[in-house]
Amino acid sequence: MVATETTNDSRQRPIAPAWHTIIVLLILLGLSIAGARSQNLLGISTHQRAAGYALIMVVEWVTVAFIWYGVSRRGLRMSDLIAGSWARPVAFLRDLGIALAFLIICGMGVINGLGYLLKAAPNQAIRNLYPHGHVEVILWLLLALTAGFCEEVIFRGYLQHQFTALTRAAMGGIVLQGIVFGVSHGYQGWKFMLLISVYGILFGLLAQWRRSLRPGMITHFLQDGVGGLIASHFLR
Repeated sequence: MVATETTNDSRQRPIAPAWHTIIVLLILLGLSIAGARSQNLLGISTHQRAAGYALIMVVEWVTVAFIWYGVSRRGLRMSDLIAGSWARPVAFLRDLGIALAFLIICGMGVINGLGYLLKAAPNQAIRNLYPHGHVEVILWLLLALTAGFCEEVIFRGYLQHQFTALTRAAMGGIVLQGIVFGVSHGYQGWKFMLLISVYGILFGLLAQWRRSLRPGMITHFLQDGVGGLIASHFLR
């Protein structure tokens, strides 16, 4: 999926060494296990949200920096992972429209429908995560921007390509990165992990279709940022 003009064969070549991918997976798994055991995300409680948001942002940007280091060893740039272009306003508006349609159809439709069937309800860890007060809201939106960029790079940009190279099949890369995406959210419980895995696969299909992470990044920000503020209001 790296760069629109690359061939199918080049997209099936690894973009980083195997040891590098193993370290990225161990980081994601370790954070998920820690979150599941503590039933919290990186120690975030009702009294530590602001500091917790900052810590999450640092962890995600450090992970992306490590990914940049890995792919740069193969002569790739971060822009190669993201792909696409907003050289003209119409290009941004097109991706924004795609992102909104994807959010409505897949997020509000498919994922909410599956959540209803699974009777998935937010646990205390999810409730603790949502912001209260103006400062936390600002930090929350910054966190959503970070997640929208970093997590799309990590899962749909990096891991999807690596798993595609491993399985030599685009669908293999899409499914495997989606599973890892769900597993990395251990603090949310198994029902939400399943929903997030499905959502991750749908995000992977979007990235594969558009040959770009940009629409997914917009959707991810809207889902976490705006959706989180709305959910926080109703949960309170």
